[in-house]
Amino acid sequence: MRADLTTTSCSEDKDIAMAATLEEILLDPGNRPKVLADCQTLIDQEIADKSGVSGAAIKLAYKTATAFAPGYFRSTLEKMLPRMADKLEPYWADFGISGGSDFGDYLSKRGPEVSEDLLSMTDGIAAVSDKPVIVKAYRAVRGTAAKNVEAALPRVGQLVMKYAS
Repeated sequence: MRADLTTTSCSEDKDIAMAATLEEILLDPGNRPKVLADCQTLIDQEIADKSGVSGAAIKLAYKTATAFAPGYFRSTLEKMLPRMADKLEPYWADFGISGGSDFGDYLSKRGPEVSEDLLSMTDGIAAVSDKPVIVKAYRAVRGTAAKNVEAALPRVGQLVMKYAS
C-alpha cells in the first residue's frame, strides 16, 4: 500500500510535503546517492564506536568484507536500500499516525522487533551470497547483530528524518 504525497501551502505559498512513503523519500533519484553515502557514514560510525571483544569481531568482519570483495559492500548497500525502506515502512506509517517527532526514538522503543525485521533482510542476502568469505564473516557476528542494530536505530531514524524533512 502506497501513501500519496500530499502537499499544503504555508504562508509563503510554498508547497510542503506532508506524507510520503519511505520508498518515495529515500529512493527518489535526487536523494538516493546522498542516502547511500549517509548510510555508509552511519555504518562507519557504528563500527568505529564498537569496542571490546565483540567490537573487534565486528571490525574484523567489516575489514574482511571490504578487503576480500572490494565493491561488494557498496553494491550490497545499494541493493539493501529498497529492502530497508520496505522493512521500515510499517514503522514509518505508524510513526506518522502517532504524531511523533523523533523517528530514531520511535524505532529504539521497538528495538527488538525493528532489528529482527532488518536482520531478516541481511540474513536473506547472506543465504544467497556467492561470497563464502563474506558469509563466514557475517555468521561470525550474527549472534550479536540484533544488539548492534538496536544501538544504531537512533542514527537510522535521524537519517530518515533528514530526508523526510
